[in-house]
Amino acid sequence: MIVTLDLSEDALARLRAEAERRQTSVDAVIEEWAASLPTRNRSVKRRQPSFVALGASSSGRRASEADEYLTELIDKVGERPEIVG
Repeated sequence: MIVTLDLSEDALARLRAEAERRQTSVDAVIEEWAASLPTRNRSVKRRQPSFVALGASSSGRRASEADEYLTELIDKVGERPEIVG
């Protein structure tokens, strides 16, 4: 099946960069993404990011709550927020 996508230059550039990073094709990146979408018979497993959190908290949260906090942010925004360092 052939599908035509009308993407912004920015979206296409990101897809090409990801395909290059993985040393694969843009088609393969899109196919992998599509396979992760829910179907009528299968819901998507909620992603629980995992990483090490270091530093002092001004919010009162603990480092052990970092994964939960990031997951809440992803659920609110719909994507991973940009991290500014």
